[in-house]
Amino acid sequence: MKKKIITIEQLAGMVQRGFEETAKSEEVNKRFDKIEDRLERIEKLILADHKRRIEKLETEVKELRELLALK
Repeated sequence: MKKKIITIEQLAGMVQRGFEETAKSEEVNKRFDKIEDRLERIEKLILADHKRRIEKLETEVKELRELLALK
């Protein structure tokens, strides 16, 4: 098997490309973290709204039962 000779310039280029890929990967991770945070906030808002609506419905059902004397 013949050994391939690599110059310092080629090695430097390989290292540089590795750093560029790492930087891109970190940037993608940061963007995903931001997206995850936004989705979490949206989920909390939706759950809070659903909770409020359910509580309102429970109150209305209770009032209807009282009106109909179905306690």
